[in-house]
Amino acid sequence: MAGKHIKVLLVEDNPGDVFLLQELLREVTTVVVDLIPVERLNEALNYLAKEIFDVILLDLSLPDSQGLETFVIAHHQAKATPIIVLTGIDDETLAISAMQQGAQDYLVKGQLTGDLLVRSIRYAIERQRADDALRHSEERFRVALKNSPIFVYNQDRELRYTWVYNPPDGLTVEEILGKQDLDIIPVEDAQRLIAIKRGVLNTGRGTREEVSITIRDTTRYYDLTVEPLRNESQEVVGVTCASIDISEQQAALRERKLAEEKIREQAALLDVTTDAICVRDLNNQIIFWNQGAETLFGWQATEAWGKNASELLFDEHSPEIEAALLQVISKGKWQGELTKLTKTDKEILVASRWSLVCDEQGKPKSILTVDTDITEKKHLEAQLFRAQRLESIGTLASGIAHDLNNILTPILVGAQLLPLKFPDADERTRHLLEILEINARRGADLVKQVLSFARGVEGKRITLQIKHLILEVAKILKQTFPKSIEISTDVPQDLWMVSGDSTQLHQVLMNLCVNARDAMANSGSLSISAENVLIDENYARINLEAKEGSYTLITVCDTGVGIPKEILDRIFEPFFTTKDVGQGTGLGLSTVLGIIKSHGGFVKVDSEPGSGTTFKVYLPAVGGMEIFTPEELPPQTGHGELILVVDDEIAIQEITRTSLEDHNYKILVASDGIEAIAQYAQNMGKISVVLMDIMLPSLDGLTAIRTLRKINPQVRIIASSGLMPDNKLSAVAAIGVNMFLPKPYTVNELLLSLQKVLS
Repeated sequence: MAGKHIKVLLVEDNPGDVFLLQELLREVTTVVVDLIPVERLNEALNYLAKEIFDVILLDLSLPDSQGLETFVIAHHQAKATPIIVLTGIDDETLAISAMQQGAQDYLVKGQLTGDLLVRSIRYAIERQRADDALRHSEERFRVALKNSPIFVYNQDRELRYTWVYNPPDGLTVEEILGKQDLDIIPVEDAQRLIAIKRGVLNTGRGTREEVSITIRDTTRYYDLTVEPLRNESQEVVGVTCASIDISEQQAALRERKLAEEKIREQAALLDVTTDAICVRDLNNQIIFWNQGAETLFGWQATEAWGKNASELLFDEHSPEIEAALLQVISKGKWQGELTKLTKTDKEILVASRWSLVCDEQGKPKSILTVDTDITEKKHLEAQLFRAQRLESIGTLASGIAHDLNNILTPILVGAQLLPLKFPDADERTRHLLEILEINARRGADLVKQVLSFARGVEGKRITLQIKHLILEVAKILKQTFPKSIEISTDVPQDLWMVSGDSTQLHQVLMNLCVNARDAMANSGSLSISAENVLIDENYARINLEAKEGSYTLITVCDTGVGIPKEILDRIFEPFFTTKDVGQGTGLGLSTVLGIIKSHGGFVKVDSEPGSGTTFKVYLPAVGGMEIFTPEELPPQTGHGELILVVDDEIAIQEITRTSLEDHNYKILVASDGIEAIAQYAQNMGKISVVLMDIMLPSLDGLTAIRTLRKINPQVRIIASSGLMPDNKLSAVAAIGVNMFLPKPYTVNELLLSLQKVLS
């Protein structure tokens, strides 16, 4: 329609009606109407194919078409042109049917006026325009939603679907319309949706929720918006909903959450590990610091972040650190041992592994450092190396002691026999013989100390109370030490007892106290204390010599000059001494260590130059009552018994023969095991005791003893040796030897041994 000009196609076969309409339109002055009349539908269709009209006035009863079909054909030909149906008074029902099919209005012939006709034409045109606009809008809406994941629908107050667009995969519009949620989706999902929609119906307020819906075993996630649907009176008559499929976003969110969880787990693992993990940038600034680093170095992560790693962990920048940095930059890795400082300035030794971290382009961006505390491990290694070193020294000392014992035995026995052989010797000669015996005994004692260090010589073990030994030693010290040295003791009444040799433990205390005295040249204080201690698994784990259990701890503490750190690990080595020549043999502490080890205990020492030294002696505690042994009886002479002496040392053979013959014994001599067996086989009925050296050529003493036992199970045997390893000592006991006599021995010790075996 252009301006006030309306072009109308009139389809009417009655000339009177055509004339009437033309006259009515002429009466209207507000608009110009071009009325083109045709009598048949075909003529109208031809016009419509060639020209465009603003409106069509259509009579449904035509020569070539009748009834509602006339409208259907015309409407199909010109969908964009509004049609007003002309009908008689009796055909109003037919006109209404035409409007239901899309007619804009209907007019009853005979009741028309010009204004009514024009007004109806105008309304028809406007309604057609509104319908076109709505149709275009709906089309745009359909195009917009066609490929989108938005599911749009309306539901009435009973939540039945009344309008549906773009249903989700797995459902069609026909399957949804007229249904409720319980009819098309699982109960649990439906109940969730019903609760949301009922809330909107009851409150009149819209809402937005995330929901999941399962359709044919496939679960999808939706962003659901529900708004109240109102009528013209603003009453809530239902709900209108829009569901946006967010399944892909949810999947991505789950993947991100899983990735974040994995990162958290990895971070937690980094914090669980006891290793110290640190990441620093190429400027040496710390950017990561795990809980292991907090525990090891004492710095919290918030304190370490941003700090220079070298300034935080090292006393000074060393060439070793510079070399490590160069290697990790050039080769990507470095590992070694470093001494680092904790927050309290304590030095710890760590096994450090450095790795270069690069970005996606392969450019270095940071250095990852993993530190493992090996301070304790190194301490244990030092203990092990020290024990191995002492063991090797002990093996050497044992071999020397064996030869020295064989040398000292005839000297010691000869020194005792010569005064008996020459009772009329002058005083000077007797004095020389006395000096000879004294020095032979000193040599024998020195060898015993070496053996005590080497393998812990077994003494006579009884259950004894250390308290008595400490008090006895303290009494001696107060009488003999300078008055400038203050001596004190602290021993509880309920001190546990130990199983040990009182003579050897007395020697241990004296050796430690004499060393303490020598360390306090001018004045000082010496304290001897004892206490009951329990050693647990943790302490035993970091101290190789210790075992779990109850111990009696003896502590000897002085305020002397102390021991320098560089020699502290060597003080138990035999013949090692810092004293001047002639003031010590270097066997005192090695003897202490050997005796305590033979008692199943161990020794710890702490010393600070200028602040004194503390020795801690740990002895395994035992239960039971204290045991005392009577004094040994003086030796008695023999009654002509025949003794077979088996030894490969001629000097020992001769001196032993002389000693025994002087005390009314008869002697047979053999130089090795084979000769001993032959001698015993010939004189089995006459020989009372066999004195057998264990270390023999040709056939060793143990084999010879077993053979003698086969010849005569009742044979009496005294085994003798200058060196008896623990394994051989147990073997000697196992084959039934009556007694063991260690070399060097005195005449009295030899006679007492024979006396005990013969009795």
